[in-house]
Amino acid sequence: MKANAVLSDPASAVHYNTTRIGDVDVFYREAGAKDAPVLLLLHGFPTSSNMFRNLIPRLAGSFHVVAPDYPGYGFSGMPDRKEFPYTFENMTNIVEQLTLKLGLDKYSLYVMDYGAPIGYRLAIRHPEKVRGLVIQNGNAYEEGLLEFWDPIKQYWGEATHENRAALEYLTKPDATKWQYHNGVADTSLLDPTTWTLDQAGMDRPGNADIQLDMLYDYRTNVPLYPQFQKFFREYQPPALIVWGKKDYIFPAEGAAPYKRDLPNVETHLLDTGHFALETHGEEIASRIKDFFGQQRG
Repeated sequence: MKANAVLSDPASAVHYNTTRIGDVDVFYREAGAKDAPVLLLLHGFPTSSNMFRNLIPRLAGSFHVVAPDYPGYGFSGMPDRKEFPYTFENMTNIVEQLTLKLGLDKYSLYVMDYGAPIGYRLAIRHPEKVRGLVIQNGNAYEEGLLEFWDPIKQYWGEATHENRAALEYLTKPDATKWQYHNGVADTSLLDPTTWTLDQAGMDRPGNADIQLDMLYDYRTNVPLYPQFQKFFREYQPPALIVWGKKDYIFPAEGAAPYKRDLPNVETHLLDTGHFALETHGEEIASRIKDFFGQQRG
């Protein structure tokens, strides 16, 4: 091998950064050329930008990829609940401020789980900035809120101590591991560091209450679904759905209604569960590159 041989593509190198937004330290992963099309990766519960750790280098040759951790998740700060209300509106504010700080004037959104309402809230604030959507097990229709959500809906309707306590199991190790395993045929494909890292975050003192606050505040997303759907209809962003069809949390019934408002959406239902990137990461990366390559072609 020649001494000056190129061992890797510099564009695929992932940078791990932290910036201050208000009183919160916000961690984000970034890769790709700064003049490439921007893809903003928005994670779900109970994870962080770590869920995109394998996807980012696969896309960095085609996109400027940015993946933040929300406050209370991953490596971002965890301000006190009394000083920083843990709401989807506040999470959207943080992501919006990050895009402004990084000068991201146009971007496509990869939305998953909690990342969907955060991304769609951002989209209805700035529809002119959204160039496209990648939707992975992220809901915008009431058809997608099925059995898993029944005890959460009960808490939305009656915010009692008993109804809140009934959801505490979702912050425990068994439930975290279950989110990765459920619906997966070959669990040997799953990296145990994923749920271990997620659980370490939730085991920090006070974090379980943050997660219950977020579950309660999810109720504020449902009345916004018509606004999200109006954005889809009026702006028709190019949209790619890559959805784990065996997800019990956000089942495939939530994927189908997108076609009502986005008739040209490209849909792929994958034979896996909630965290589809863990088992189908290569396929998802290839579909994203092909899809947006066609849009530019």
